[in-house]
Amino acid sequence: MVEVLPYTEKLKLWRRPEESKKRIPVTTDYPFVEVEKPPEYRGVPHIDPELCIGCGACVNACPPDALIMEWDKENGVKRLTFNAARCIRCYRCVEVCPTGAMQGTLRFEVATPSKEDLVEVVEHRLAKCERCGNYLDFTERQIEYMLKILPDGIFDKEGIRRRAYLCKECRMRETVEEVKKGELR
Repeated sequence: MVEVLPYTEKLKLWRRPEESKKRIPVTTDYPFVEVEKPPEYRGVPHIDPELCIGCGACVNACPPDALIMEWDKENGVKRLTFNAARCIRCYRCVEVCPTGAMQGTLRFEVATPSKEDLVEVVEHRLAKCERCGNYLDFTERQIEYMLKILPDGIFDKEGIRRRAYLCKECRMRETVEEVKKGELR
């Protein structure tokens, strides 16, 4: 009589062709080994506070509202807050930033025990009106950047600079005074 082996025993005897070859590991020792990312990989963006002027272009372009702009006119501060947990890595913020302050990275590890670790805050001083002393909606860096990129010889840079540091009300008063004097048509 022929001895019949159970199916599980037959499987133990069966050898796969690739078992005779050297085995290559399928997994890596991540996170202990650096994982190579493709150059086109979009990681978590980062704000360079030295380059940021606080214009808010990134805030307007961000679909998931990962970037928020807040004005604290009592303390004269404009605050840009980036929450990496909300970011979908579309890089619209990187594309629209006029100064290159929003920079793409290859960082993809965002796991953390605290949500606060995923938040970046950049604060800018708001410019003050030279006449009344109220804070403007613009940062000092925004006005400096605007004056820097204006082409020479086309605009009256001194006139623009003078009016840029005035609030809306003082700018309106100055325009009315100039019209009354006949200086502005």
